[in-house]
Amino acid sequence: MATVSLVQYEDASEQVKQVFDEIKRTRNVKDVNNFWKSLANHPATLRRTWESLCEVMQPGALDALTKEMIYIAVSVANNCDYCIHSHTAAAFAKGMTQTQYQELLAVIGMASETNALATAMKVPVDTQFLADADKK
Repeated sequence: MATVSLVQYEDASEQVKQVFDEIKRTRNVKDVNNFWKSLANHPATLRRTWESLCEVMQPGALDALTKEMIYIAVSVANNCDYCIHSHTAAAFAKGMTQTQYQELLAVIGMASETNALATAMKVPVDTQFLADADKK
């Protein structure tokens, strides 16, 4: 159950309608999804989140599908059902196959298991794995 109301387009302020219109145009959808309707309760957060998401998720050194798959992994780690479902749908729309999805889930599961073991045992990081930004 939502903890905030879902702002519908007809009830939105002009500021929110402007962002909703950008989302609909960019995503070629008739209506924005519930995430954006929830954020519309605070127009500044709606605008900032939309702009940041557009910037981060555009293809760059990583392609759009890879970014969606990373988003799925982080969403699973954070137990965000909404993001798991929405970004899984987005990844399939960007060409992810069922085989890739099953392999992704296997990697996520394995990473969760080994992360938990390493954390529980407080395994010290091997020297050769320590990042040195100056040497990259």
